[in-house]
Amino acid sequence: MPARHSRIVERALTRLKLRQLRLLVAVGRTGNIQAAARELNVSQPAATKMIKDLELDFEVRLFDRTNRGVVPTIYGEALIRHGKLIFAQISNAAQELDDLTEGTSGRVVVGTLLAASSHLLPMAIARVLAKRPNVMIKVVEGTNEVLMPALRAGEIDLVVGRLPAHRHRQELDQIALYEEEITLLVGSTHPLANAAELTFDDMRDFGWILPPVETTLRRQVDRYFLDEEQYHPPVTVESVSYLTNRALLAEGSLIGLMPAHVPARDVAQGLLCRLPFQLPFGAGPVGVSYRGKERLSPAGLVLLDALREVAGSL
Repeated sequence: MPARHSRIVERALTRLKLRQLRLLVAVGRTGNIQAAARELNVSQPAATKMIKDLELDFEVRLFDRTNRGVVPTIYGEALIRHGKLIFAQISNAAQELDDLTEGTSGRVVVGTLLAASSHLLPMAIARVLAKRPNVMIKVVEGTNEVLMPALRAGEIDLVVGRLPAHRHRQELDQIALYEEEITLLVGSTHPLANAAELTFDDMRDFGWILPPVETTLRRQVDRYFLDEEQYHPPVTVESVSYLTNRALLAEGSLIGLMPAHVPARDVAQGLLCRLPFQLPFGAGPVGVSYRGKERLSPAGLVLLDALREVAGSL
């Protein structure tokens, strides 16, 4: 181990206080030492000294002063990120101990994207609860852009859904569970519902339900629309809520696109219809992301195993 690294680790183990990390995170959030000091009920000189002590112990400058306050340096951003993770782990430990005391046998927070929300995750949760009925499971819905930072910060234990193409992989383990295609959908009364075959020109006059602009799938859609004579839909709705999309498709003249497993039940029941049109993009892996098995609670490991088992049966 390099001498500098050993020196800093030794200082952190013997001198670092959680109050210093709380202040660090508060300064990063507010951009103001005085405001952070008030939040922690310490004087500004004391807060300034705490930050200075951190800089001396870690041998880096953590903040740059500006006319509008202080801004974290790259070193400050890194330490703030790890500080948040430490507090998240403390909160998780307290929650797990509380759950064990209450007899709930652990707790897991799982983020879900649309691709996993209809079959994979509900079936995995059912399998976990069949084995461990007292496990507490919290589900958070969102996009990769929302869920992955929360995962890295320790606020979420696992994220299940379509794996990101390139981004969000740093510091995370990812397991691909199965391949998923993207399908086009309309309501059963849509003018195109009973078409035997379609070209893209047949769909130009209709509005579309699209994923948010920050998602990989949306970028693929936008590139495809540009290739199709710079097509712009007459109406666009951005949504990752299946219940909202389902109602819009069933009652209107919109076209939606989503992972094939998601609408399977509604297609089988005749509420929605798949269009006979193969998109030249969108196929990709559905899987699970997490911060490493050593950071998963026993309940998290059980859910991870259940996701693998269910994926094998889909």
